[in-house]
Amino acid sequence: MFYKILADAVVLFHFLWIIFLFLGGLGGRRSRFVKISHLSGLAFALIIQIFDWLCPLTHLEAWLRAKHNPDLTYAGSFIIYYAERIVYMEISQSIILLFTILLCGFNVLFYSKKKSPKALK
Repeated sequence: MFYKILADAVVLFHFLWIIFLFLGGLGGRRSRFVKISHLSGLAFALIIQIFDWLCPLTHLEAWLRAKHNPDLTYAGSFIIYYAERIVYMEISQSIILLFTILLCGFNVLFYSKKKSPKALK
């Protein structure tokens, strides 16, 4: 049961990480720490897509699920079921790579755009 809970927590964190990669630029305009974390995460996502690697969170979740004996308890939960469907969509690697490149490019443009004088006040 302990490993199942940890595996579910990893899936939930993975889902939140993906949301951060999509929306982190909004907070990155205000916070240097968020900006550096966001751009680093995008760079890492691009690297693992280019080299066709699996995300370390995927490896961790698989290891935790392998440690868990599914015969002992209920096999799934409502929230994790839908989070897994989003995190592990069945899309070709080339489409994921294309979207990753577009997301990185969009965020580079977003961060390089100067703030308006009104926003600085």
